[in-house]
Amino acid sequence: QVQLVESGGGLVQAGGSLRLSCAASGLIFGSYAMGWFRQAPGKEREFVAVISWNGHNTYYANSVKGRFTISRDNAKNTVYLQMNSLKPEDTAVYYCARSSRGMSNSPSEYDSWGQGTQVTVSS
Repeated sequence: QVQLVESGGGLVQAGGSLRLSCAASGLIFGSYAMGWFRQAPGKEREFVAVISWNGHNTYYANSVKGRFTISRDNAKNTVYLQMNSLKPEDTAVYYCARSSRGMSNSPSEYDSWGQGTQVTVSS
């Protein structure tokens, strides 16, 4: 059974930084691309970033490009999201997920999800 557990969320002022972690178990972690998504109240879940199985390729939403960095440590079965220069519009629940279709930005192509971690950015 695949389990994804996010951590590292919290309350931060605009311009600050947070680092999210997602610990995976129950899967051959190094075989899958992994993604981060977010969902704000009243909005649809949206793509944030994805990283290839070996960490060599990454892809970001335009809204976070240059501010967020996705990385992974396959020895630790963990994927990270470093978030810098945070803005109030980054406030959301952040989810990590396992891709079933490689470097996808579509939530429908992810088949396992964590429970999410809340990120709140105050102005």
